[in-house]
Amino acid sequence: MLLKNLFFGIVSIISLVSCASTDMKHSSGTTQLRDPVIVRHDFKKYFDDCHTNGSIAIYDNQKNEWILSDPVETGKQSLPASTFKVINLLIALETKTIASENDIVRWPGKTDTIQYGYRPDIYRDLSVKEAFELSAGWVFVELAKKIGKENYKKFLTESGYGNLDLSETDPDFWNFGHFAISPIEQVEFLRNFYKGRLPFSKRNIDIVKKVMITENNSDYTIHSKTGWTRDSGINTGWWVGYLESQHGTYFFATLLLQDRKVNTPNFGNCRKEITKSVLKNLGVTK
Repeated sequence: MLLKNLFFGIVSIISLVSCASTDMKHSSGTTQLRDPVIVRHDFKKYFDDCHTNGSIAIYDNQKNEWILSDPVETGKQSLPASTFKVINLLIALETKTIASENDIVRWPGKTDTIQYGYRPDIYRDLSVKEAFELSAGWVFVELAKKIGKENYKKFLTESGYGNLDLSETDPDFWNFGHFAISPIEQVEFLRNFYKGRLPFSKRNIDIVKKVMITENNSDYTIHSKTGWTRDSGINTGWWVGYLESQHGTYFFATLLLQDRKVNTPNFGNCRKEITKSVLKNLGVTK
């Protein structure tokens, strides 16, 4: 009887370990990443609650460890949308297209409201910093016309940013066309940005870090950028950035993909809601 109970006890322990490893396990499918990888398939529930597909990649800078919702999906590339404004601002500063984040860009008088929606609050002269905070796409399109594709090719290549497909004829190649980046690549870029390992001056990196501050409280500071494009009948939504607290720094990139036939009204809010649910689940925030 004792041996029988011992046998079933061992089986129960093995079963518990197996179940746990389904939700949190080291992946053999992410060998391109140098640091350990933990896969959390259970994070899918947050995307399901928002009626959207997607994935999230997180890098714990203290443990030097990746946390991925799916090792395959986090490696798939999509249009960066307005998250591109991070590197776009760096390039605009480095090429001296603008002298500082406070430079004013004149309203050109019109924009494509079918592509971008109707947003009369941003149809005015804006500083680049304001445009970043309001996600006023027209400002960065005007800057892109001055920067030119050759400069983009140079800095994107040196930064290892995305697939380098700049074949889109529209100057807004980050919202339309074939240019793309994955959640893992977004996080890799942010890590290099944070550590100053990019082809940009310290001054310009520091400027962008300050412009990126979206939340600042007694518990943590978040430097981030959202993104949303509706190209090819798909809602492509992002929230990327990093959280700094007394416990450490955590880099994140959340990607949402939804058929516009579904087009749920909370899609925009879900970008941050999903990310914050994951960070809370991990104990990063309360």
